[in-house]
Amino acid sequence: MSGTDDGRRAAPAATGVGLRARFAWVIMIALGLTISFALVMRNAGTWKALISARFPGIEWVDSETLSQWMDGSSSEELVLLDVRTPEEQRVSQLRGAQRIDARQPDLDSLVIREGAKVVVYCSIGYRSAALVGDLKRTGVEHVYNLEGGLFDWANHGRPIYRGEERVEQVHPFNRIWGLLLSPDLRAKSR
Repeated sequence: MSGTDDGRRAAPAATGVGLRARFAWVIMIALGLTISFALVMRNAGTWKALISARFPGIEWVDSETLSQWMDGSSSEELVLLDVRTPEEQRVSQLRGAQRIDARQPDLDSLVIREGAKVVVYCSIGYRSAALVGDLKRTGVEHVYNLEGGLFDWANHGRPIYRGEERVEQVHPFNRIWGLLLSPDLRAKSR
């Protein structure tokens, strides 16, 4: 019998098999948490609540309402501002959207007529929420953040474009955030 001088059994030494099994469990738990994160967080309402806590007072527009505004039946001018990176925008965007740098927005160069509706968007709504606040502070009255961003828009099967060409994929931003997009919509990262 192996043991210690006081008669207790010594703990078995960790074996390669035991370490591999523990590692496999850690990987499975991490994968499960990642998948759970993606499923829960794919809901635009979840993001809206989290983003609203950080940027209180901004107004939102859901994809259904924006789709109606974009159909052209309204006489009001609609300005779409995409605050994603150039790399993200090269993959796809909303038709007619102008890109504006989220980190250093040149608000003075924007031409927004009085009374125009302005909708700002990014992947999920965080970067765009900051710009909505900036625009409101400069006096733009009708400015909205797209609820769920371009990810939610695309997940609902709404049209996205590269220039004038309709496309079916969205830049995933990164591997984790890309989980918020339906798998068939994720463009391959370079």
